[in-house]
Amino acid sequence: HMMETLNTAELCFPQLLNASCRKPLHHVAENVFIFLVLCLLTVLTVTLNLLVIISVSHFRQLHTPTNLLLLSLAVSDFLVGFFVMPIRILLTEDCWVLGTFMCGMFNFTSFILTSVSVGTMVLISADRYVAICDPLRYPTKVTLRRVQVCVCLCWAASILYNGVILRDSLRDPDKFNHCFGECVLLVDSLTGAFDVVITFFCPITIIVILYMRVFVVAVSQARAMRSHIVSLQSSAQPRVKKSELKAATALGVVVFMFLVCFCPYFLPSVTGQDLDSSDFSAVFGIWLFYGNSCLNPLIYAFFYPWFRKSLKSIVTLKILKADSCNVLLL
Repeated sequence: HMMETLNTAELCFPQLLNASCRKPLHHVAENVFIFLVLCLLTVLTVTLNLLVIISVSHFRQLHTPTNLLLLSLAVSDFLVGFFVMPIRILLTEDCWVLGTFMCGMFNFTSFILTSVSVGTMVLISADRYVAICDPLRYPTKVTLRRVQVCVCLCWAASILYNGVILRDSLRDPDKFNHCFGECVLLVDSLTGAFDVVITFFCPITIIVILYMRVFVVAVSQARAMRSHIVSLQSSAQPRVKKSELKAATALGVVVFMFLVCFCPYFLPSVTGQDLDSSDFSAVFGIWLFYGNSCLNPLIYAFFYPWFRKSLKSIVTLKILKADSCNVLLL
């Protein structure tokens, strides 16, 4: 009898004796530490991205095409921290208790937000490419309206694309679960390979090519500025504003860190394994990728004086004053 109670205590749903999963076994101390670190990461991600969202939305001077892309990225990062991270903590720590529907929705949402981040990174690279490589036509080529359309298309395409890729999982979220108390997503190798090309190889190739062009132009511009020897030929060429070069540097760091955090996440698919969301390396890759959502605002704080000024304004509640949206930050 004692043995029986012990067995049911190890189950996620003791009432479903034969169908329930066993509880994951962990070392308590190590567990608490990991749990606290992940919770801290989640709180930081939500808070920092919320500050970016408030800053860019509130201050009129920050309503630029580039900042609109940062806003889109901050919204997807905020949703990762608010919705995906807390559920992922539950998933790695314990039995899945949120039911079938939430299992499907959770996987769908996390896939959508991944795609949105990737899409926005491509748009950021394209924006910097035009700003640095074609500065004279930048204001007419990259308008607020066009960027708004691109951002909306990016979100809509992500929802549609992942709806198609995960259609089996959405139709029957329990399909890959062996027992009650787990939420497993398996993507077969063919779909995985297609997904890797669409959301990994293509975007990364575009981002790297665009940024290498930006880098080459930025370096030659910086050299010209340093040497002060402006021949007739170089004075005839359009000069890139210093602020644009600075933005290119900051966003270059954002894109680089994104690639560093993004590659391990896709490693299982690239090596042709079936993607099993419960494997340790998969869990590590996923958390590294989520961690990137916390990094971006820290990079802005480091590179952008306007972000530091707007933070000050938010923290000291000056933002609540009438007409505070017209404060000059740049």
